Amino acid sequence: MTDITGEQTLALIQEVLEVFPEKARKERAKHYMLSDPEMESVGKCITSNRKSQPGVMTVRGCAYAGSKGVVFGPIKDMAHISHGPIGCGQYSRAGRRNYYTGVSGVNAFGTLNFTSDFQEKDIVFGGDKKLTQLIEEMETLFPLTKGISIQSECPVGLIGDDIEAVAREMQKKLDKPIVPVRCEGFRGVSQSLGHHIANDVVRDWILSNRDDEAFVTTPYDIAIIGDYNIGGDAWASRILLEEIGLRVVAQWSGDGTLVEMENTPKVKLNLVHCYRSMNYISRHMEEKYGIPWMEYNFFGPTKIAESLRKIAALFDETIQANTEAVIAKYQAQTDAIIAKYRPRLEGKRVLLYLGGLRPRHVIGAYEDLGMEIIGSGYEFAHNDDYDRTLPDLKKGTLLFDDASSYELEEIIKALKPDLIGSGIKEKYIFQKMGFPFRQMHSWDYSGPYHGYDGFAVFARDMDMTLNNPSWTQLTAPWLKTA
Repeated sequence: MTDITGEQTLALIQEVLEVFPEKARKERAKHYMLSDPEMESVGKCITSNRKSQPGVMTVRGCAYAGSKGVVFGPIKDMAHISHGPIGCGQYSRAGRRNYYTGVSGVNAFGTLNFTSDFQEKDIVFGGDKKLTQLIEEMETLFPLTKGISIQSECPVGLIGDDIEAVAREMQKKLDKPIVPVRCEGFRGVSQSLGHHIANDVVRDWILSNRDDEAFVTTPYDIAIIGDYNIGGDAWASRILLEEIGLRVVAQWSGDGTLVEMENTPKVKLNLVHCYRSMNYISRHMEEKYGIPWMEYNFFGPTKIAESLRKIAALFDETIQANTEAVIAKYQAQTDAIIAKYRPRLEGKRVLLYLGGLRPRHVIGAYEDLGMEIIGSGYEFAHNDDYDRTLPDLKKGTLLFDDASSYELEEIIKALKPDLIGSGIKEKYIFQKMGFPFRQMHSWDYSGPYHGYDGFAVFARDMDMTLNNPSWTQLTAPWLKTA
Protein backbone atom coordinates (compact mmCIF):
# COMPACT_ATOMS: atom_id res chain seq x y z
CA MET A 1 0.00 0.00 0.00
CA THR A 2 1.02 3.63 -0.42
CA ASP A 3 3.29 4.75 2.41
CA ILE A 4 3.31 8.46 1.57
CA THR A 5 0.75 10.97 2.82
CA GLY A 6 -0.98 13.68 0.83
CA GLU A 7 1.04 16.33 2.63
CA GLN A 8 4.25 14.55 1.74
CA THR A 9 3.16 14.31 -1.89
CA LEU A 10 2.47 18.06 -2.03
CA ALA A 11 5.87 18.70 -0.49
CA LEU A 12 7.41 16.40 -3.10
CA ILE A 13 5.82 18.43 -5.91
CA GLN A 14 7.28 21.65 -4.52
CA GLU A 15 10.69 20.03 -4.14
CA VAL A 16 10.66 18.74 -7.74
CA LEU A 17 9.68 22.14 -9.13
CA GLU A 18 12.24 24.03 -7.04
CA VAL A 19 14.82 23.74 -9.84
CA PHE A 20 12.72 25.91 -12.20
CA PRO A 21 12.83 29.71 -12.38
CA GLU A 22 10.09 31.36 -10.34
CA LYS A 23 7.74 32.08 -13.26
CA ALA A 24 8.02 28.58 -14.69
CA ARG A 25 7.73 27.05 -11.21
CA LYS A 26 4.44 28.83 -10.53
CA GLU A 27 3.07 27.80 -13.92
CA ARG A 28 4.07 24.15 -13.56
CA ALA A 29 2.61 23.94 -10.05
CA LYS A 30 -0.83 24.49 -11.59
CA HIS A 31 -0.50 21.19 -13.43
CA TYR A 32 -0.48 19.08 -10.25
CA MET A 33 -3.16 18.10 -7.76
CA LEU A 34 -4.22 15.30 -5.42
CA SER A 35 -7.34 13.40 -6.40
CA ASP A 36 -10.56 13.33 -4.41
CA PRO A 37 -13.32 10.98 -5.69
CA GLU A 38 -15.94 13.13 -3.95
CA MET A 39 -15.15 16.09 -6.19
CA GLU A 40 -17.60 16.47 -9.10
CA SER A 41 -14.99 18.28 -11.18
CA VAL A 42 -11.35 19.25 -10.93
CA GLY A 43 -12.43 22.80 -11.73
CA LYS A 44 -9.41 25.09 -11.43
CA CYS A 45 -7.46 22.65 -9.26
CA ILE A 46 -5.44 21.52 -12.25
CA THR A 47 -4.46 23.28 -15.48
CA SER A 48 -4.39 21.35 -18.76
CA ASN A 49 -4.36 21.85 -22.52
CA ARG A 50 -1.88 24.72 -22.28
CA LYS A 51 1.34 25.36 -24.15
CA SER A 52 4.32 23.56 -22.69
CA GLN A 53 6.85 25.78 -20.98
CA PRO A 54 9.64 27.00 -23.31
CA GLY A 55 12.85 25.11 -22.64
CA VAL A 56 11.08 22.37 -20.68
CA MET A 57 11.21 19.00 -22.45
CA THR A 58 7.72 17.66 -23.12
CA VAL A 59 6.69 14.24 -24.46
CA ARG A 60 3.69 15.59 -26.35
CA GLY A 61 3.11 15.15 -30.07
CA CYS A 62 1.82 17.60 -32.68
CA ALA A 63 -1.44 18.19 -34.54
CA TYR A 64 -0.16 16.20 -37.52
CA ALA A 65 0.46 13.24 -35.21
CA GLY A 66 -3.06 13.55 -33.82
CA SER A 67 -4.63 13.42 -37.28
CA LYS A 68 -2.34 11.19 -39.35
CA GLY A 69 -1.02 8.98 -36.57
CA VAL A 70 -4.30 8.50 -34.73
CA VAL A 71 -7.56 9.29 -36.52
CA PHE A 72 -6.89 8.87 -40.25
CA GLY A 73 -3.84 6.60 -40.40
CA PRO A 74 -5.59 3.35 -39.41
CA ILE A 75 -8.39 3.70 -42.02
CA LYS A 76 -7.11 0.81 -44.08
CA ASP A 77 -8.67 1.25 -47.52
CA MET A 78 -7.67 4.90 -47.87
CA ALA A 79 -4.21 6.12 -48.84
CA HIS A 80 -2.93 8.90 -46.58
CA ILE A 81 -0.53 11.42 -48.10
CA SER A 82 1.95 13.13 -45.80
CA HIS A 83 2.15 16.44 -47.66
CA GLY A 84 5.52 17.96 -46.79
CA PRO A 85 9.06 16.72 -46.04
CA ILE A 86 9.53 12.97 -45.90
CA GLY A 87 10.38 12.62 -42.21
CA CYS A 88 6.93 13.10 -40.68
CA GLY A 89 5.36 10.49 -42.91
CA GLN A 90 8.06 7.94 -42.21
CA TYR A 91 7.94 8.58 -38.46
CA SER A 92 4.16 8.09 -38.36
CA ARG A 93 4.03 5.06 -40.65
CA ALA A 94 2.81 1.81 -39.07
CA GLY A 95 4.15 2.72 -35.63
CA ARG A 96 1.07 1.97 -33.54
CA ARG A 97 0.36 -1.66 -34.51
CA ASN A 98 -3.15 -0.92 -35.84
CA TYR A 99 -3.99 -4.49 -36.85
CA TYR A 100 -6.08 -4.93 -39.99
CA THR A 101 -7.32 -7.55 -42.41
CA GLY A 102 -6.36 -7.10 -46.05
CA VAL A 103 -3.32 -7.19 -48.32
CA SER A 104 -0.92 -4.29 -47.91
CA GLY A 105 -0.57 -2.30 -51.12
CA VAL A 106 -3.60 -3.95 -52.71
CA ASN A 107 -6.65 -3.13 -50.59
CA ALA A 108 -4.99 -1.93 -47.37
CA PHE A 109 -2.55 0.96 -47.27
CA GLY A 110 -1.88 1.94 -43.66
CA THR A 111 1.64 0.52 -43.55
CA LEU A 112 2.76 2.47 -46.64
CA ASN A 113 4.32 5.94 -46.63
CA PHE A 114 2.86 8.21 -49.30
CA THR A 115 4.67 11.54 -49.25
CA SER A 116 5.14 14.57 -51.48
CA ASP A 117 8.75 14.68 -50.21
CA PHE A 118 9.11 18.49 -50.05
CA GLN A 119 12.45 19.94 -51.15
CA GLU A 120 13.69 23.54 -51.00
CA LYS A 121 12.16 24.41 -54.40
CA ASP A 122 8.73 23.29 -53.14
CA ILE A 123 9.00 25.72 -50.24
CA VAL A 124 9.78 28.51 -52.70
CA PHE A 125 7.36 27.70 -55.51
CA GLY A 126 4.65 25.77 -53.62
CA GLY A 127 3.62 22.14 -53.68
CA ASP A 128 0.13 22.23 -55.25
CA LYS A 129 1.24 20.95 -58.67
CA LYS A 130 3.41 18.30 -57.07
CA LEU A 131 0.47 17.17 -54.93
CA THR A 132 -1.78 16.88 -58.00
CA GLN A 133 0.85 14.82 -59.80
CA LEU A 134 1.29 12.62 -56.73
CA ILE A 135 -2.42 11.82 -56.52
CA GLU A 136 -2.51 10.98 -60.24
CA GLU A 137 0.45 8.62 -59.83
CA MET A 138 -1.13 6.99 -56.79
CA GLU A 139 -4.31 6.32 -58.75
CA THR A 140 -2.26 4.56 -61.41
CA LEU A 141 -0.20 2.49 -58.97
CA PHE A 142 -2.89 1.80 -56.36
CA PRO A 143 -6.27 1.87 -58.15
CA LEU A 144 -8.11 0.02 -55.35
CA THR A 145 -7.88 2.87 -52.85
CA LYS A 146 -11.39 3.91 -51.81
CA GLY A 147 -10.23 7.42 -51.04
CA ILE A 148 -7.19 9.57 -50.31
CA SER A 149 -6.49 11.94 -47.44
CA ILE A 150 -4.00 14.82 -47.60
CA GLN A 151 -2.30 15.27 -44.23
CA SER A 152 -0.56 18.65 -44.28
CA GLU A 153 2.74 19.12 -42.49
CA CYS A 154 4.15 22.37 -41.07
CA PRO A 155 5.65 23.89 -44.27
CA VAL A 156 2.32 23.56 -46.08
CA GLY A 157 0.64 25.89 -43.60
CA LEU A 158 3.52 28.33 -43.71
CA ILE A 159 3.61 28.71 -47.51
CA GLY A 160 -0.18 28.53 -47.98
CA ASP A 161 -0.67 25.57 -50.33
CA ASP A 162 -4.36 25.33 -51.31
CA ILE A 163 -4.87 21.65 -50.59
CA GLU A 164 -8.66 22.11 -50.55
CA ALA A 165 -8.64 23.25 -54.19
CA VAL A 166 -6.48 20.29 -55.19
CA ALA A 167 -8.80 17.94 -53.29
CA ARG A 168 -11.94 19.25 -55.02
CA GLU A 169 -10.33 19.09 -58.47
CA MET A 170 -9.00 15.55 -58.03
CA GLN A 171 -12.22 14.32 -56.40
CA LYS A 172 -14.13 15.28 -59.54
CA LYS A 173 -11.48 13.75 -61.78
CA LEU A 174 -11.14 10.43 -59.92
CA ASP A 175 -14.71 10.14 -58.63
CA LYS A 176 -13.59 9.13 -55.13
CA PRO A 177 -13.24 11.08 -51.86
CA ILE A 178 -10.10 13.20 -51.67
CA VAL A 179 -9.98 14.63 -48.17
CA PRO A 180 -7.81 17.65 -47.22
CA VAL A 181 -6.74 17.82 -43.57
CA ARG A 182 -5.23 21.07 -42.25
CA CYS A 183 -3.27 19.37 -39.49
CA GLU A 184 0.03 21.24 -39.69
CA GLY A 185 2.09 20.25 -36.69
CA PHE A 186 2.42 23.76 -35.26
CA ARG A 187 -1.35 24.08 -34.73
CA GLY A 188 -2.54 23.91 -31.14
CA VAL A 189 -0.58 22.91 -28.05
CA SER A 190 -0.43 19.15 -28.66
CA GLN A 191 -1.77 16.30 -30.77
CA SER A 192 -5.19 16.93 -29.23
CA LEU A 193 -6.04 19.68 -31.73
CA GLY A 194 -5.08 17.27 -34.51
CA HIS A 195 -7.80 14.91 -33.28
CA HIS A 196 -10.32 17.76 -33.33
CA ILE A 197 -9.29 18.93 -36.81
CA ALA A 198 -9.52 15.35 -38.14
CA ASN A 199 -12.98 14.94 -36.58
CA ASP A 200 -14.16 18.14 -38.26
CA VAL A 201 -12.83 16.92 -41.61
CA VAL A 202 -14.66 13.60 -41.20
CA ARG A 203 -17.80 15.63 -40.47
CA ASP A 204 -17.42 17.91 -43.50
CA TRP A 205 -15.95 15.58 -46.15
CA ILE A 206 -16.97 12.00 -45.28
CA LEU A 207 -19.80 11.45 -42.83
CA SER A 208 -22.72 12.66 -44.93
CA ASN A 209 -21.66 10.96 -48.18
CA ARG A 210 -24.33 8.23 -47.87
CA ASP A 211 -27.10 10.16 -46.15
CA ASP A 212 -29.45 9.63 -49.09
CA GLU A 213 -28.55 5.99 -49.78
CA ALA A 214 -30.66 3.06 -48.57
CA PHE A 215 -29.26 0.93 -45.76
CA VAL A 216 -30.87 -2.15 -44.19
CA THR A 217 -30.91 -1.50 -40.45
CA THR A 218 -31.72 -3.54 -37.34
CA PRO A 219 -32.66 -2.38 -33.81
CA TYR A 220 -29.23 -3.52 -32.61
CA ASP A 221 -26.90 -1.55 -34.90
CA ILE A 222 -23.93 0.08 -33.16
CA ALA A 223 -20.58 1.62 -34.08
CA ILE A 224 -17.26 1.35 -32.24
CA ILE A 225 -15.69 4.80 -32.32
CA GLY A 226 -12.13 5.67 -31.27
CA ASP A 227 -10.68 2.16 -31.07
CA TYR A 228 -7.50 1.91 -33.11
CA ASN A 229 -7.18 -1.89 -32.87
CA ILE A 230 -3.75 -1.80 -31.27
CA GLY A 231 -2.70 -5.42 -30.96
CA GLY A 232 -6.23 -6.47 -31.95
CA ASP A 233 -8.14 -4.55 -29.25
CA ALA A 234 -11.12 -3.67 -31.46
CA TRP A 235 -11.52 -7.29 -32.51
CA ALA A 236 -11.61 -8.35 -28.84
CA SER A 237 -14.27 -5.72 -28.11
CA ARG A 238 -16.28 -6.65 -31.18
CA ILE A 239 -16.41 -10.29 -30.09
CA LEU A 240 -18.12 -9.35 -26.82
CA LEU A 241 -20.54 -6.87 -28.40
CA GLU A 242 -21.63 -9.39 -31.01
CA GLU A 243 -21.91 -12.12 -28.38
CA ILE A 244 -24.54 -10.11 -26.52
CA GLY A 245 -26.49 -9.74 -29.77
CA LEU A 246 -25.51 -6.34 -31.14
CA ARG A 247 -24.52 -5.74 -34.77
CA VAL A 248 -21.31 -3.76 -35.23
CA VAL A 249 -21.94 -1.75 -38.40
CA ALA A 250 -18.69 0.23 -38.19
CA GLN A 251 -15.48 0.36 -36.22
CA TRP A 252 -13.05 3.18 -36.76
CA SER A 253 -10.41 3.90 -37.19
CA GLY A 254 -8.73 0.56 -36.35
CA ASP A 255 -9.37 -2.02 -39.12
CA GLY A 256 -11.96 0.47 -40.35
CA THR A 257 -12.99 1.33 -43.88
CA LEU A 258 -14.29 4.44 -45.57
CA VAL A 259 -17.73 2.93 -46.23
CA GLU A 260 -18.06 1.99 -42.54
CA MET A 261 -17.47 5.61 -41.60
CA GLU A 262 -20.02 6.76 -44.18
CA ASN A 263 -22.60 4.27 -42.83
CA THR A 264 -22.11 5.24 -39.18
CA PRO A 265 -24.98 7.79 -39.20
CA LYS A 266 -27.36 4.83 -39.68
CA VAL A 267 -26.57 3.17 -36.32
CA LYS A 268 -28.61 3.32 -33.10
CA LEU A 269 -25.70 3.89 -30.69
CA ASN A 270 -22.10 5.07 -30.88
CA LEU A 271 -19.76 3.42 -28.38
CA VAL A 272 -16.75 5.65 -27.76
CA HIS A 273 -13.54 4.05 -26.57
CA CYS A 274 -11.07 6.96 -26.80
CA TYR A 275 -13.06 9.94 -25.60
CA ARG A 276 -10.26 12.44 -26.12
CA SER A 277 -9.83 11.71 -29.83
CA MET A 278 -13.42 11.05 -30.93
CA ASN A 279 -15.87 12.85 -28.64
CA TYR A 280 -16.19 15.69 -31.18
CA ILE A 281 -17.59 13.56 -34.01
CA SER A 282 -19.81 11.64 -31.57
CA ARG A 283 -21.35 14.89 -30.34
CA HIS A 284 -21.90 15.98 -33.95
CA MET A 285 -23.74 12.76 -34.79
CA GLU A 286 -25.89 13.16 -31.69
CA GLU A 287 -26.83 16.70 -32.75
CA LYS A 288 -27.37 16.03 -36.48
CA TYR A 289 -28.62 12.43 -36.55
CA GLY A 290 -29.95 11.96 -33.01
CA ILE A 291 -27.56 9.09 -32.30
CA PRO A 292 -26.77 8.75 -28.58
CA TRP A 293 -23.23 7.92 -27.54
CA MET A 294 -21.54 6.57 -24.45
CA GLU A 295 -18.00 5.91 -23.32
CA TYR A 296 -17.15 2.30 -22.50
CA ASN A 297 -14.21 0.50 -20.90
CA PHE A 298 -13.23 -3.10 -21.66
CA PHE A 299 -10.03 -3.20 -19.58
CA GLY A 300 -10.34 -5.81 -16.83
CA PRO A 301 -13.38 -7.91 -15.80
CA THR A 302 -14.86 -5.35 -13.39
CA LYS A 303 -15.04 -2.60 -16.01
CA ILE A 304 -16.03 -5.03 -18.76
CA ALA A 305 -19.09 -6.20 -16.82
CA GLU A 306 -19.94 -2.65 -15.80
CA SER A 307 -19.72 -1.39 -19.40
CA LEU A 308 -21.61 -4.33 -20.90
CA ARG A 309 -24.50 -3.76 -18.49
CA LYS A 310 -24.60 -0.02 -19.23
CA ILE A 311 -24.69 -0.76 -22.96
CA ALA A 312 -27.36 -3.45 -22.56
CA ALA A 313 -29.55 -1.08 -20.53
CA LEU A 314 -30.02 0.99 -23.69
CA PHE A 315 -31.53 -2.01 -25.53
CA ASP A 316 -34.31 -4.54 -24.88
CA GLU A 317 -34.58 -7.43 -22.42
CA THR A 318 -33.14 -9.89 -24.95
CA ILE A 319 -29.84 -8.00 -25.07
CA GLN A 320 -29.86 -7.60 -21.29
CA ALA A 321 -30.36 -11.36 -20.77
CA ASN A 322 -27.64 -12.13 -23.32
CA THR A 323 -25.30 -9.79 -21.47
CA GLU A 324 -25.73 -11.57 -18.15
CA ALA A 325 -25.16 -14.90 -19.90
CA VAL A 326 -21.94 -13.64 -21.52
CA ILE A 327 -20.61 -12.25 -18.23
CA ALA A 328 -21.38 -15.59 -16.53
CA LYS A 329 -19.76 -17.50 -19.40
CA TYR A 330 -16.40 -15.83 -18.83
CA GLN A 331 -16.52 -15.87 -15.02
CA ALA A 332 -14.57 -19.11 -14.61
CA GLN A 333 -11.88 -17.89 -17.01
CA THR A 334 -11.62 -14.58 -15.13
CA ASP A 335 -11.44 -16.32 -11.75
CA ALA A 336 -8.62 -18.55 -12.99
CA ILE A 337 -6.60 -15.58 -14.27
CA ILE A 338 -6.98 -13.67 -11.00
CA ALA A 339 -6.18 -16.76 -8.93
CA LYS A 340 -2.98 -17.28 -10.90
CA TYR A 341 -1.65 -13.74 -11.07
CA ARG A 342 -3.11 -11.78 -8.14
CA PRO A 343 -0.91 -13.48 -5.50
CA ARG A 344 2.15 -12.42 -7.55
CA LEU A 345 0.96 -8.84 -8.07
CA GLU A 346 -1.03 -8.02 -4.91
CA GLY A 347 -0.09 -4.70 -3.34
CA LYS A 348 2.26 -3.62 -6.11
CA ARG A 349 2.23 0.13 -6.80
CA VAL A 350 1.80 1.52 -10.31
CA LEU A 351 2.46 4.97 -11.77
CA LEU A 352 0.94 5.86 -15.15
CA TYR A 353 1.83 8.65 -17.57
CA LEU A 354 0.06 8.29 -20.89
CA GLY A 355 -2.09 9.97 -23.51
CA GLY A 356 -5.67 9.54 -24.65
CA LEU A 357 -7.79 7.43 -22.32
CA ARG A 358 -5.33 5.06 -20.70
CA PRO A 359 -4.44 6.99 -17.52
CA ARG A 360 -7.98 6.23 -16.33
CA HIS A 361 -9.24 3.26 -18.36
CA VAL A 362 -6.56 0.77 -17.29
CA ILE A 363 -6.92 1.54 -13.56
CA GLY A 364 -9.66 -1.07 -13.08
CA ALA A 365 -7.60 -3.82 -14.73
CA TYR A 366 -4.70 -3.17 -12.36
CA GLU A 367 -7.05 -3.14 -9.38
CA ASP A 368 -8.60 -6.45 -10.46
CA LEU A 369 -5.10 -7.90 -9.95
CA GLY A 370 -4.75 -6.28 -6.52
CA MET A 371 -2.42 -3.51 -7.69
CA GLU A 372 -2.64 0.12 -6.59
CA ILE A 373 -2.36 3.28 -8.68
CA ILE A 374 -0.21 5.84 -6.84
CA GLY A 375 -0.04 8.42 -9.64
CA SER A 376 -1.70 9.07 -12.98
CA GLY A 377 -0.82 11.71 -15.54
CA TYR A 378 -1.89 12.77 -19.02
CA GLU A 379 0.31 14.07 -21.79
CA PHE A 380 -2.35 16.13 -23.58
CA ALA A 381 -5.58 15.94 -21.59
CA HIS A 382 -8.31 18.53 -21.21
CA ASN A 383 -9.96 19.17 -17.86
CA ASP A 384 -12.90 16.90 -18.67
CA ASP A 385 -10.43 14.00 -18.90
CA TYR A 386 -9.40 14.68 -15.32
CA ASP A 387 -13.07 14.95 -14.32
CA ARG A 388 -13.59 11.44 -15.68
CA THR A 389 -10.48 10.17 -13.88
CA LEU A 390 -11.42 11.34 -10.37
CA PRO A 391 -14.00 8.58 -9.60
CA ASP A 392 -11.48 5.85 -10.41
CA LEU A 393 -8.68 7.03 -8.11
CA LYS A 394 -8.33 6.77 -4.36
CA LYS A 395 -8.25 9.98 -2.36
CA GLY A 396 -4.85 11.64 -2.30
CA THR A 397 -3.54 10.00 -5.49
CA LEU A 398 -1.15 12.20 -7.47
CA LEU A 399 -2.63 13.68 -10.67
CA PHE A 400 -0.34 15.52 -13.06
CA ASP A 401 -0.43 17.07 -16.52
CA ASP A 402 2.24 17.40 -19.26
CA ALA A 403 5.10 16.50 -16.94
CA SER A 404 8.58 17.22 -18.26
CA SER A 405 11.16 14.46 -18.45
CA TYR A 406 12.95 15.93 -15.44
CA GLU A 407 9.78 16.13 -13.35
CA LEU A 408 8.81 12.55 -14.17
CA GLU A 409 12.22 11.19 -13.25
CA GLU A 410 12.27 13.04 -9.92
CA ILE A 411 8.72 11.95 -9.04
CA ILE A 412 9.56 8.33 -9.75
CA LYS A 413 12.79 8.49 -7.77
CA ALA A 414 10.80 9.74 -4.77
CA LEU A 415 7.68 7.54 -5.05
CA LYS A 416 9.58 4.41 -6.14
CA PRO A 417 6.65 2.66 -7.88
CA ASP A 418 6.90 -1.07 -8.44
CA LEU A 419 5.77 -0.67 -12.06
CA ILE A 420 5.65 2.23 -14.52
CA GLY A 421 3.28 2.41 -17.49
CA SER A 422 4.21 5.09 -20.00
CA GLY A 423 5.39 5.62 -23.59
CA ILE A 424 8.35 4.77 -25.77
CA LYS A 425 10.12 8.05 -24.99
CA GLU A 426 10.28 7.13 -21.31
CA LYS A 427 10.78 3.37 -21.58
CA TYR A 428 14.54 3.01 -21.82
CA ILE A 429 15.38 5.70 -19.25
CA PHE A 430 13.44 3.97 -16.50
CA GLN A 431 14.51 0.48 -17.51
CA LYS A 432 18.13 1.60 -17.19
CA MET A 433 17.23 2.99 -13.75
CA GLY A 434 16.02 -0.49 -12.80
CA PHE A 435 12.28 0.20 -12.72
CA PRO A 436 9.95 -2.43 -14.25
CA PHE A 437 8.28 -0.70 -17.19
CA ARG A 438 5.49 -1.42 -19.69
CA GLN A 439 5.14 0.64 -22.87
CA MET A 440 1.39 1.20 -22.61
CA HIS A 441 0.80 3.12 -25.84
CA SER A 442 1.19 0.07 -28.06
CA TRP A 443 1.17 -2.63 -25.35
CA ASP A 444 4.94 -3.13 -25.65
CA TYR A 445 4.40 -5.18 -28.84
CA SER A 446 1.88 -7.47 -27.14
CA GLY A 447 -1.91 -7.39 -26.89
CA PRO A 448 -4.80 -7.31 -27.15
CA TYR A 449 -5.61 -5.96 -23.68
CA HIS A 450 -9.34 -5.40 -24.28
CA GLY A 451 -11.99 -7.95 -23.33
CA TYR A 452 -11.78 -11.12 -21.28
CA ASP A 453 -9.16 -12.73 -23.51
CA GLY A 454 -7.21 -9.47 -23.45
CA PHE A 455 -7.25 -9.47 -19.64
CA ALA A 456 -5.37 -12.77 -19.68
CA VAL A 457 -2.68 -11.19 -21.88
CA PHE A 458 -2.59 -8.07 -19.68
CA ALA A 459 -2.16 -10.06 -16.46
CA ARG A 460 0.58 -12.24 -17.97
CA ASP A 461 2.47 -9.20 -19.28
CA MET A 462 2.34 -7.33 -15.97
CA ASP A 463 3.58 -10.39 -14.08
CA MET A 464 6.27 -11.13 -16.68
CA THR A 465 7.52 -7.54 -16.45
CA LEU A 466 7.29 -6.86 -12.74
CA ASN A 467 8.59 -10.21 -11.50
CA ASN A 468 11.47 -10.50 -13.96
CA PRO A 469 14.61 -11.14 -11.84
CA SER A 470 16.77 -9.05 -14.16
CA TRP A 471 15.72 -5.78 -12.46
CA THR A 472 17.75 -6.58 -9.35
CA GLN A 473 20.85 -7.05 -11.49
CA LEU A 474 20.70 -3.60 -13.11
CA THR A 475 22.75 -0.55 -12.23
CA ALA A 476 22.03 2.63 -14.14
CA PRO A 477 25.00 3.47 -16.41
CA TRP A 478 25.41 6.90 -14.81
CA LEU A 479 25.71 5.30 -11.35
CA LYS A 480 28.49 2.94 -12.31
CA THR A 481 32.02 3.88 -11.21
CA ALA A 482 34.85 4.12 -13.73
